[in-house]
Amino acid sequence: MDLSPAEIRVLGSLVEKQLTTPQQYPLTLNALTLACSQSSNRDPVVAYDEPSAEAAVTSVKTKGLVRFVHPSHGRSALRYGHTLDEAWGLETRPLALLAVLMLRGPQTPGELRSRTERMVRFSDPSEVQAELDALAARAEPLVVPLPRGPGQKEDRYGQLLGGPDTAARSEPEGAPGLVTSASPSPIPAPTRRDERGAAASNEVSALRVEVTELRAEVDALRRVLDDLRQQLGA
Repeated sequence: MDLSPAEIRVLGSLVEKQLTTPQQYPLTLNALTLACSQSSNRDPVVAYDEPSAEAAVTSVKTKGLVRFVHPSHGRSALRYGHTLDEAWGLETRPLALLAVLMLRGPQTPGELRSRTERMVRFSDPSEVQAELDALAARAEPLVVPLPRGPGQKEDRYGQLLGGPDTAARSEPEGAPGLVTSASPSPIPAPTRRDERGAAASNEVSALRVEVTELRAEVDALRRVLDDLRQQLGA
């Protein structure tokens, strides 16, 4: 694998939303952009604009890892879904682990167990370890154990989708339309406050989009029911 940080963030966001909010999946471009840029469950927190997210998801599609879902059943916008389960033969548990590694960088098995709770349930740490071992033992490994750093008591694992040199790195490379809170240059305090406000605004916007889409789906279902009533003479 040799995916860019933006492509990895897009794929991780698609997997996460499929497993945590299946009723809103596949995602519109706006929802995908907000998912990539949300302030929770992301390390580092970044801010994509729609053209950057669209370029990344289109690039991943050319690699056979994303499908475009054209409008139907009352939906008016193009949507995006991942195909990692098909392309790599992955079931829900390894997909969830991989998504957390893509979105939050290197993790210990204990961190992975707690941070995948909304997606899957592991009864004990040994189940997490078994899935990680399987991902690392593939003909083309998807994760790799990392050396322990000073003061670290547990092994960490990193994803290999960006190549072996990026397994231990969580910071995304610079890209048009991307701002990251992990920038090496100092960020003045007002800018940080602005970024936090923008992140909160993004989450509110995402909720508004979800409500609008749900209302549209309800309206479409009502129209179908009305048609059925007319056909049955009710």
